[in-house]
Amino acid sequence: MLNKEKALELLRENNQEHIMKFFDQLPEENKTEFLNQIENINWPDFKLIGSNEAASRGEFSVPPAVSISEIAKKHDEFEAIGLEAIKKGEVAAVLLAGGMGTRLGFDLPKGCFNVGETKELYIFQCLINNLMDVVNQAGCFVPLYIMTSEKNDQATREFFAEHDYFGYNPEYVKYFIQDMACAVDYNGKLLLEEKGRLATSPNGNGGWYASMVKAGLDKEMKAKGVKWINIFAVDNVCQRIADPVFVGATIAGGYEAGSKVVRKVDPQEKMGLLCLEDGKPSIVEYYEMSDEMAEARAEDGSLLYKYGVILNYLFSLEKLDEIVNNNMLVHVVEKKIPHIDADGNHVSPEEPNGYKFELLVLDMVHMMDSNLAFEVDRVHEFAPIKNLHGVDSVDSAKELLKKNGVIL
Repeated sequence: MLNKEKALELLRENNQEHIMKFFDQLPEENKTEFLNQIENINWPDFKLIGSNEAASRGEFSVPPAVSISEIAKKHDEFEAIGLEAIKKGEVAAVLLAGGMGTRLGFDLPKGCFNVGETKELYIFQCLINNLMDVVNQAGCFVPLYIMTSEKNDQATREFFAEHDYFGYNPEYVKYFIQDMACAVDYNGKLLLEEKGRLATSPNGNGGWYASMVKAGLDKEMKAKGVKWINIFAVDNVCQRIADPVFVGATIAGGYEAGSKVVRKVDPQEKMGLLCLEDGKPSIVEYYEMSDEMAEARAEDGSLLYKYGVILNYLFSLEKLDEIVNNNMLVHVVEKKIPHIDADGNHVSPEEPNGYKFELLVLDMVHMMDSNLAFEVDRVHEFAPIKNLHGVDSVDSAKELLKKNGVIL
């Protein structure tokens, strides 16, 4: 543990001693917490500011995929393989739920948002209902790990307890907190959220497995015999979780990973596309694609690069262990960062004022040797809630829930 003198020495070496300005005013408990934050700063990230991480991409090609029609032909075979793995306890699910409902005008965890009209129906509840379909089919519970953040951990736990886990067996539910990364201004100077507390944010959706390892949950999963982890985002209320057909198709094909994908409706649709990059699985963002690549057609007239990812992935636990200590690419992202100024006054910027450091799950996909694109019907499995109204909104998700027979 750092003491004040060692912290000052470390900060001087990195030209960041300004953050100690209010240190002597802090209660002892806060001093300890602050020193702990300083000790956990990942200094190499700071060297990435100003570097052009997207400067060079490899050669793209079409990834291995199974279309909806191909899946239908082998549905029973895939389903049987997947159900066997689930019944053996080889499949776990990880819910990435570190975010707040800020963009929905909501100050609780995003999963606590109510999408019901005639009754209460929460985002978390929709996801548990979807997972319960598999539990009922397999006749056993799937271990569920919920990733929270420092900001929403307590509220998330209380919400699930208050609603009796929406019928899920709490013995199969574990929580872990996502690692945080500090934020800096445009000059690379650390920002304070308040006196004696660094401005931090969750370190991106690619940090989930390292956060699980830090919580010791990797050992627990291995002890249970888990071999596959299905990670999924909190905001897609129609997605199928621990889907036996998806699990079975990935296992049957001998892949290290699988990605649920939907077919693009338009060449310029704004979504990350699954591809191979220099022969390895990869995701290319829509803004990184040339018009030529976006418009390219296959022999049957369909788009060549047509499969967009929906943040629902299946990873081999063995492979995750192999890559977790490799240095993942850290993305430097411009953000609006609330902070205090040199006089201790709170500042809430209306424009981006600095950088956050994030790890992205798409880089984990690229670290796999093989990955299956598994196509799903977007009407049945793709109802993301990013905004209150418009595209990918509460409104559009409600319409899709109704189409799938969910009573709101």
